[in-house]
Amino acid sequence: MNGREDGAVLALLNIALHPQKVAERQQEGMRGVFNVNMKTRRYDTRWIALMALFIAIQLFLNLSGIGLIPLPVIKGTTLHIPVIVGAVILGPMAGGILGGVFGLCSIWNNTMSPALLSFALSPYIAAQELGAAGAAKSLWIALGCRILIGVVAGGLWTALKRLKISDYAALPVVGVAGALTNTGLVMGSIYFLFGQQYAAAREVAFEKLAGVLMAVVFTNGLAEAAVAGVLCALIARPLVSVFEKQRQK
Repeated sequence: MNGREDGAVLALLNIALHPQKVAERQQEGMRGVFNVNMKTRRYDTRWIALMALFIAIQLFLNLSGIGLIPLPVIKGTTLHIPVIVGAVILGPMAGGILGGVFGLCSIWNNTMSPALLSFALSPYIAAQELGAAGAAKSLWIALGCRILIGVVAGGLWTALKRLKISDYAALPVVGVAGALTNTGLVMGSIYFLFGQQYAAAREVAFEKLAGVLMAVVFTNGLAEAAVAGVLCALIARPLVSVFEKQRQK
C-alpha cells in the first residue's frame, strides 16, 4: 500500500478502536469554529451599533442647531467631535465614514440656509454660480476635507498607541489634531480653490485674503481645537477603558 492508503487504514482503525475520543475531538473543533464565528459576529454587531450611535449623535447635533453654529462669516462646528471620538474608538475607516456624515450635514445646511461662504460648501450653490468645476471644488471642501478628519484622527491615535503614549496625553493631541485638520484643510482649500470669489464676497483685496483666513484659523479654529481636545479626553477616555477591558476578556 502507498502512503495515502496507509493513512486511511490507520484513520479507520483509530475510529474503530477509539470512537469516543474521535467524537470528542470533532466536537471541540466545531466548538472552536463556533466561538470564532460568535466573536466575529459580536465584533461586527458592536461596530455597527456604535457607528449607528455616533451617526445618531451627529444628526441630533445638526438638527438641534448646535452642530453647525452660524457666525458672521463661517459656521462654527461641534460635528467634528463625534468624528474624532468615533475614529479613536472604531478606527480610521469608521472615522472617515463619520467625517462623510459631517460633510453631508454641512452640504445640507449650507444649501438650505446659505451664508456668506456657502458657495464653497454647497455643490448646488457652487454649480449655480460657478458651474460644474465649482461644484466639484465645493464637494471636495465640504465632503473630502471632513472625511480626512476621521482618517487623520484615527491614524494618529493608532500611531500614538503604538508608541505607548499615555491615553491622558494622546487623546487631547488627537482631538486638537482632528479639529485643526478640519479648519486647516477647509480654509486652505478655500484659499486655493475659491480665493477670488471669497475675496470678492468679503470685499477685500485678494492680496489680503491670506491674512483674513489666518485670522479665522487663529480665532475660531483654535477655539474649536481647544474644545475638541478637552471633550475628546473627557468622552473617549472612559470608552477606551471599557473596550480595552472587553478585548482582554
